[in-house]
Amino acid sequence: MKKKALSLFLVAAMAASMAGCGSDAKEETTATTDSSTTGSADSTEAGADASSDEEAWSGTITVWSPQEDQDTGWLADQCDAFNAAHPNWDITFEYGVCPEGDAKTNVTTDVESAADVYMLANDNIPDLVSANALSELGGSYLDQVKSTNSETMVTSVTYKDAVYAFPFTSNTWFMYYDKSVYSEEDIKSFDTMLEKGKVSFPLSNSWYIQAFYAGNGCTLFGDGTDEAAGIDFGGDKAAAVTDYLVDLVANPNFINDQDGAGIAGLRDGSVNAIFSGSWDAESVKEALGDNYGVAALPSFTVNGTECQMKSFAGSKAIGVNPNTENPQVAMSLAAYLAGEEAQQAHYDQRSIIPTNTNITIADDPIATATAEVIDKCSIMQPIVSSMSNYWSPAENMGKNLVAGDVTHDNAAEKTEDMNTAMNTDVAAEAEEAAE
Repeated sequence: MKKKALSLFLVAAMAASMAGCGSDAKEETTATTDSSTTGSADSTEAGADASSDEEAWSGTITVWSPQEDQDTGWLADQCDAFNAAHPNWDITFEYGVCPEGDAKTNVTTDVESAADVYMLANDNIPDLVSANALSELGGSYLDQVKSTNSETMVTSVTYKDAVYAFPFTSNTWFMYYDKSVYSEEDIKSFDTMLEKGKVSFPLSNSWYIQAFYAGNGCTLFGDGTDEAAGIDFGGDKAAAVTDYLVDLVANPNFINDQDGAGIAGLRDGSVNAIFSGSWDAESVKEALGDNYGVAALPSFTVNGTECQMKSFAGSKAIGVNPNTENPQVAMSLAAYLAGEEAQQAHYDQRSIIPTNTNITIADDPIATATAEVIDKCSIMQPIVSSMSNYWSPAENMGKNLVAGDVTHDNAAEKTEDMNTAMNTDVAAEAEEAAE
């Protein structure tokens, strides 16, 4: 049975971290030097050797991760290394499969029975915090996150001024292309690429379509953190983008990427460029061979104005369930799995690009493209609660564009309908209807 009374632990953690570290709480982990717990925050930081004052503990820690981390042996290897580094802790590990993006669904179904430590996509954080399924970080754990990650990555796991997870890789997308079709100059312009070859883009996917609207000045919650600002996907700037997308879907060189159409097209030569992330690297390399090309994002032209396509930037991270039986062990493990050595191994075994700023990756085109996207071609994916109102209207716009239901004649009207839907609190409407 996991302990519900974590609050006393958190109080002790905050008192200890304030006395020993002098840092302000900003990420999602806790630390403690209280002798009544199982260890010292400073000594159990990721990569650190076990300290002699760790009290003996024996028990089970459950860890959830994507299947790939278990198939490659990465997760078991790192947990075994963690166990060896803490001889006073005799830990039995149990593993479960949970893709990062499914964490909020799988964990919140039964929080007390969910994993002690689990991987998550950063946009899951509001729902997990609301369900009391994610511990706030403090003390040396918070220091670890702040000192080894970029400001963007720290922000990605910050919710209501508190940090709630250890980032281990960025979560964004970029462009793969066929170098026999496109030159380095060609790939700077989306419109030029459409003139010279076949381009597949997942327009009906709401994680991608915003790249065009954001590129022409549309915003989500101001800088991404101002929930009161709402979503601004309306007005002339947004209608102009919808008009552009009407022409895009009518272009014979455009293919909507769904159900694997993009990679399948790369394999048979019917597609020359796709937009995706590091998870498709091996498949694209296999399809393109020596013509394998990777780049950041191109610009596109709306009403004579050049606009930079902008993806969402987020992270994948590791969090701790506050209902865990042993918070100190669980938090220490989470920090270890997101630590420098574990991130290096993650890259070596699965090509997962590290967020740890102490790790240098040379001559990796995906790492280069990712860094450029994060720095120049993206907006932070908001993790405010109202972001949940964005996804369905954006997806519907993409699907309606592909189906031909959005035309130049109704583009402005359809755009305003989308914007209204994005700023409507569906939950509040349902509650009002019930009353």
